[in-house]
Amino acid sequence: MDANYRGLFYSLEKSIEKKKHLLDASVMGYGMRAMLATLFLTLGTSIAVITAQYAEGAIPGSGKFLYSFMFSWSLIMIIYMNAELGTSNMMYTTVAVHRKFLSFKNALILLFTCLFFNLIGGIIFSYLVSLTSIFQDLPADHFLFSAIEGKLGKTPLQIFTEGILANVIVNTAVFSTIRMKDDAGKVIAMVFIIFIFAFLGFEHLIANFSSFPLAYFSANSPIVGMTISGVLTNFLFAGLGNFVGGGLIIGLSYSWLNRKSPVYQD
Repeated sequence: MDANYRGLFYSLEKSIEKKKHLLDASVMGYGMRAMLATLFLTLGTSIAVITAQYAEGAIPGSGKFLYSFMFSWSLIMIIYMNAELGTSNMMYTTVAVHRKFLSFKNALILLFTCLFFNLIGGIIFSYLVSLTSIFQDLPADHFLFSAIEGKLGKTPLQIFTEGILANVIVNTAVFSTIRMKDDAGKVIAMVFIIFIFAFLGFEHLIANFSSFPLAYFSANSPIVGMTISGVLTNFLFAGLGNFVGGGLIIGLSYSWLNRKSPVYQD
């Protein structure tokens, strides 16, 4: 392999180095970037559910298509605004430990700091969005509430399995943005890749950090299944599944594959 080759893992290693430096320099600075990730997810979720509701009223059956398309722009905002997303950091921290760029302890600190501030951001920004006029007096059968009720009605195994697949998809989109040089190509790739998990309704922990509070703050009556135990069960099994999908299947697998051959490198 050419010593000057700068492919996928060169970029991943540089990103890990920047994340570590940011956290070491300022926990609050890192936390702010993590909160910004759920700001963009909340905005993406908001426009997605409102668009879906209008579309469903105009053309029955079209709501889910429009929801998935609009939600995809959340990741674009996160990537281009350099925000810190816990589910992609599951991949980054696993690679960092495997390639000995971070100790296991420091990787856990980075990941859980990101997840904690993602949650705080999701709660804060969902509350702010719920105060806007368009989220006042939503009907009980609104697309947002129906979607959340569907999530809360899943079994732990379903949540775990869908969490795996969701983060395989998200980190495939992240890998694509690293490999591609053209901005238009990156945007198109992200829209169509994220569309897969959004349309299939797979479970993404950080997206749920935004959508669950948004539904709670916007609802005028109790949401079916929205209890503390129901929400925590979703968060736990979605998070575990996301780690398996992003951390192990994508992160660890590709890190291992790229340590075995001096010629074939991603």
